[in-house]
Amino acid sequence: MKSERQNKIIELITKNSIGTQEELAEALKQAGFSVTQATVSRDIRELNLTKTSIDGKNQKYVVFQADRQHMNDKFIRVLKEGFVGADMAQNILVIKTVAGMAMAVCAALDAMQWHEIVGTIAGDDTIMCAVRTVDDTVKLMEKLKKIVHS
Repeated sequence: MKSERQNKIIELITKNSIGTQEELAEALKQAGFSVTQATVSRDIRELNLTKTSIDGKNQKYVVFQADRQHMNDKFIRVLKEGFVGADMAQNILVIKTVAGMAMAVCAALDAMQWHEIVGTIAGDDTIMCAVRTVDDTVKLMEKLKKIVHS
């Protein structure tokens, strides 16, 4: 639900000029999401949204790209350094890492906020990813391969 709501927030602020938390909450309610001001505020923080001027007077929310890209580069570096291999079992992806790196790789996966991943659990050198569907597991494996082999 959270990831769906946050994806909808990105869609809403991209397509509309939304400048206040109240406007965003109302747009989410019209889209079928039951939200409080606190939830909207937390989502804005987690999505790293910022305001930009539209016409010198009015502002609207936008995704702050520079910082997000910088963080994604760090996560990609962790994935490349720690990843050893992956195998799927239906909608579960088991990722093998360098010894002691599973927690860092798992945190990087979580931070990437990929829609396919429902949740992760890390040990010392193994991560279990619960994935939405078998098809999403295949897509996720391809994403990981592209990252670690690029």
